[in-house]
Formats: sequence, C-alpha cells, structure tokens
Amino acid sequence: MFGRMLDWLVGKWQWPSAALFAAGLLALLAPFVFRFAGLALGLVYLQLPIYMLHQFEEHNHDRFRLWVNANIGHGRDVLTPIATFWINSLFVWGVDLAALYLATFVDLSLGLIALYLPMLNAVGHIVPAIVKRQYNPGLLTSVAVFLPVGLLSTYVVSRAAGADVHDHLLALGVAVAVHGAIIAHVRRRMALLSRAAAPEMPAGLPA
Repeated sequence: MFGRMLDWLVGKWQWPSAALFAAGLLALLAPFVFRFAGLALGLVYLQLPIYMLHQFEEHNHDRFRLWVNANIGHGRDVLTPIATFWINSLFVWGVDLAALYLATFVDLSLGLIALYLPMLNAVGHIVPAIVKRQYNPGLLTSVAVFLPVGLLSTYVVSRAAGADVHDHLLALGVAVAVHGAIIAHVRRRMALLSRAAAPEMPAGLPA
C-alpha cells in the first residue's frame, strides 16, 4: 500500500498537486485556528499551507529539480525525484508541524522556527535570480508571499511571545541547519557522481 502511494506521489509526480490541494484545505481551516488560537499561533499555522503553495510553483512539472540539475549539477542528476520528495515532506512539512506543536504546547517563541524557514528559503531563490538575472522555480511566491507574510508574522509572534535575541537565533539556526542538510546532500551527490564518472588510473601509474 505504501509503495503504491509513493509511486503515485513520486513516480507519477503527483505530490506537488496533492500539496496544493492540501494547502487549500488547510487555508479553509485557518479562520477557525485564528478564532480559537489567536493571531500569533494562527500565523504559525499558516506557514504550512503557504509553504505548500510555494512548493506547487517550485515543483510542478518537476521544474525545480530539473533547474538544480541543469544549473548546479551541470546536467548530472544531483537531486533525484525521491530525495526531492522526502526533503520537502520531512524537512518542510515535518519541521512546520513540529514548530506548530512546540509553539502550542511548549513555548510560542518556538513557532519562529516555522517563520524563518520560508524566509531563508526565499533568500535562496532571490539571490540566484539577482545573480543570474533570470527566474527560478519558486521565485514568485518567495517574493510575493514568503517575505511579506514572514516578516509580518515574525513581528507579531515575537511580540506575543516576548521573544528575545536567543529565541530568534535558535529559530534561524534550525532554518540554517535544514537548508544546510539539503546543500550537504546535493554536494555529496555531486561528489559521488564525479567519482563515478572519473576514469580509472592505469595500473602502475601514480594517482
């Protein structure tokens, strides 16, 4: 059963559309969250459907993975379909849900993790767009949604939680660690592919 579901999500590349559908449902539930949980916690909750909307722009038709492989991997498959799915599910949906639970049951300031994650991601789209002077998949939602909503949400949640510098550094650190893990995965894949493509040295010759 799980294998068939994974084949539908990844093999047939339906997960971006499924994420968009889920984002719509979560957005419809948002008014109830804001009504009963308050503005600050509601904004933490909102980060998940917002990120799912971004993921649809980014990954529909496999655009981002192909962009990474062409521009960073130089034609090599440094980002595979299955890795792309797990990165976006575990490292994004999982972190956002964890931040929401922590903000609800531990400390509201921990909800900042869910806010810094998309803002840092936005920087990762905007900087290459400026350097290359071209669109990259995910740029539009980064500029139009991630930054304005993220900055407003950070202000509101920070004030409501009484967050200090350490709280912001912790949230930023988690966001950096998540993106660092993704970059490390791509770099490791690049190294493995480079070693696999390198010709073997003839016997008797110094390496």
